[in-house]
Amino acid sequence: MPLFVDLLLYMTTINGMPTEKDKVLYMLRDSPILHARDFSKAGIGSKNLTRMVIKKEIQRIDRGLYTTPGYIPGTYHSLIEASKLIKNGTICLLSALSYYEIGTQNPSVVWIALNRKMRVPRVKNHPIRIAQFSGKAYEEGRTIISVDSTEIHIYNIPKTIADCFKYRNKIGLDVAIEALKEVLLQKKATMDELIYYAEICRVKKIMTTYMEAII
Repeated sequence: MPLFVDLLLYMTTINGMPTEKDKVLYMLRDSPILHARDFSKAGIGSKNLTRMVIKKEIQRIDRGLYTTPGYIPGTYHSLIEASKLIKNGTICLLSALSYYEIGTQNPSVVWIALNRKMRVPRVKNHPIRIAQFSGKAYEEGRTIISVDSTEIHIYNIPKTIADCFKYRNKIGLDVAIEALKEVLLQKKATMDELIYYAEICRVKKIMTTYMEAII
């Protein structure tokens, strides 16, 4: 049972039925950044959220994205915001490398992957770059991490390396090679794992060429 539900049950026992405001604040205590659809699932409408924004009880940081007035962004807050704004998105490429502390890249945008069949939403106030994958290239290698009590989908390390080679014309071949070298030398992924995802991303030939040179 989610933490905010436990808290609401406690509030109900002590103070009677919780108000819409109570629900919103306790949901944000459980997870610092939430999308309007998260509140909608709990039966909280947009009018109530707008009313709380006007009263400065919560703040809206983008269309449909809410947090508390005193929220202090953490190291990975940009990943949380991007994941909330892009439904079913998966952190990838340079942003995944940065999270895993691989290479020297410090991306100014959040790279996030979507299935080619999905609609690409418009995001105005956040620097987000969409990469479109299909089939196994989208589904394989997805894993879940927890950042500030928020679940985020991100590709694992070997899938991220394969993606970097697939997108080498956009992020730079030197970036992909640097990341591959670090992963191999520091044993952050096995040869078999790297080859597996290289085949899925159809970059096996070029990746194995550099892998043989590195080892």
